[in-house]
Amino acid sequence: MKLLLDTHMLLWAAAGTLPKEAETLLSDPTNIPYFSPASIWEIVIKNRLGRDDFMVEPHLLWRGLKDSYYLELPIIGLHTLAVNDLPMVHKDPFDRILLAQAKSEGMLFLTSDSALREYPVGIIFIQ
Repeated sequence: MKLLLDTHMLLWAAAGTLPKEAETLLSDPTNIPYFSPASIWEIVIKNRLGRDDFMVEPHLLWRGLKDSYYLELPIIGLHTLAVNDLPMVHKDPFDRILLAQAKSEGMLFLTSDSALREYPVGIIFIQ
């Protein structure tokens, strides 16, 4: 199955601190991990703002993901339009585009953010 990881999952993967359930999913060869440029953009912005939970070099993260066989899911117009179809449960624009991408592409969204539970998207919650 295709798995789109949220930004924190990508940061945990890079740091080698993924929860066991996520590690199991990502080590299964039948699962294909994806990341969105929106996550890299979010990290760039929050890193520049000095957020402690986003202290990573974005270029190294991007290269590391590519080298680890994560596939990059480009953002296309269909994804941006799909944001309009999501209920206004959560206003974070990064989460909303990631959810719209996952929904549009028939992917499962891997996250630990319980605030996203109400979205009509296939979500795997990892604690």
